[in-house]
Amino acid sequence: MARRALTLFVSAALLLALACVVLLRLGGGKAGPPVTRADPTAVAPHSVPFGAFLGSTESNDAQRQLSGWLGGARIQVGHTYLPGDTWGDIEGSTTLLAPWSAWRLAAPDRLLVIAVPMLADNEGDVGDDQVRTLLRQGAEGRYDSHYTTLSRRLVALGASDAVLTLGWEMNGTTYTGRCGPDPVAWKTYWRRIVGAMRAVPGEHFRFEFAPTRGLDAHPWPDCYPGDDVTDIVGMDSYDMAQSDPSRTASFTSYVQEPYGLLAQVRFAAAHHKPVSYPEWGMFGQGDDPAFVQQMLHWISTHNTLYQTITDYCPHGVWRCTANPKASRVYRQVLAKR
Repeated sequence: MARRALTLFVSAALLLALACVVLLRLGGGKAGPPVTRADPTAVAPHSVPFGAFLGSTESNDAQRQLSGWLGGARIQVGHTYLPGDTWGDIEGSTTLLAPWSAWRLAAPDRLLVIAVPMLADNEGDVGDDQVRTLLRQGAEGRYDSHYTTLSRRLVALGASDAVLTLGWEMNGTTYTGRCGPDPVAWKTYWRRIVGAMRAVPGEHFRFEFAPTRGLDAHPWPDCYPGDDVTDIVGMDSYDMAQSDPSRTASFTSYVQEPYGLLAQVRFAAAHHKPVSYPEWGMFGQGDDPAFVQQMLHWISTHNTLYQTITDYCPHGVWRCTANPKASRVYRQVLAKR
């Protein structure tokens, strides 16, 4: 009886241990990297070119200071946004673009990422009916000349190989250049923009499709404009649940949610495109070192072209003192050894 009891005890212990392992592999361990359902797109951890959004105006001082904070790590990616109040903004100011172009040309391995609005009055709270009209006008070629001008300016300044993030977060409602009111017109308009910019001699741009993670207001695959006019499948990924930004959510949920991180990498692989993370950081969960660790692990284990964290409060890790624990993790992972 004693031997049988011991055998039953050992068997029960083994089963319990096995159950714990399974739970951890399904993402129950908060601090460790997430283990997703079968993901054939995953690769061995590797270094990925990175930078941070430090403001739209280029500042060598800020880039050097960030590098110094990271122990001399190379900041290979610069990230800026064209303002979108007027069409003149979208055509690109030399005052804004020239310093960024000089920064890019100063080292051959640098990457310049420019977010480009698709419509003027881009944050003007424009209603769906008007957005639909504007998208259809764009699809008909009404705004081609503005993008031809932008393309010519970038080529003349030496930024002919920039990554251009057109109409970022098009699956949401924040921006006028959103997809939801008319996905067919939006895709046709994207194609016209790319055609107008590629027609300029000397350009070598890469065009980035970058929705926000999750469902948001419209399923982002419905907005994809085509492999021939898209070079990168990006995703803006903040530490927030789309349904309620204040609600606690696990990183595993960000991976597995509809139109989430796993959907992104699978979609990109099916279309033979690299992925990117132009915007990411904390949002509704406060100082969250586990999110930063898991996001950096995810980035390093997929076919990622680049990543740039949004470095101001509440999102950031360097100049936002509200996130000291997340900041420590970011430095531990990315600081030059």
